Amino acid sequence: MNRHSNLNPQQQQQALESEPGFHDLPPQTQQRMRDRLTQLNSMSPEQRQRLLERNEAMEHLNPDQRAQVRGAMKQLADLPEDQRRYVARTFRGLRELSPAQRENVLSSERFDHLTPEQRSALTSLMKVEPLLPPPYDSGGVARATPKPN
Repeated sequence: MNRHSNLNPQQQQQALESEPGFHDLPPQTQQRMRDRLTQLNSMSPEQRQRLLERNEAMEHLNPDQRAQVRGAMKQLADLPEDQRRYVARTFRGLRELSPAQRENVLSSERFDHLTPEQRSALTSLMKVEPLLPPPYDSGGVARATPKPN
């Protein structure tokens, strides 16, 4: 996608469809890729860059690590929307703390209200946190480099 960022959306669609093996994919996969490209082009430059960096970081993980990240993200996605937002916000906050601080905060009374599903999703996210791209500050600039073990 970075390679074709200088093209307009129509040219990007044409480039996607001319990629080797694209037409060998099932029709629903082809459509999903077209839709994803359209979605990518509708994002702000900052959102697009973060997404591309996240995808790049995932490509550098080994299959087991990728499966761990996908499992944690699935747990998060399976929560009802309000709980998903709460857990994601909590995760972003915990990510700023050291591992010892995280453990103290998670075991405090402050988080006694978490449901087992919320706690499980948050725990899974914390386990894969070192594999994820770095968080961004308010300026949208990475503060650290990814740690793909």
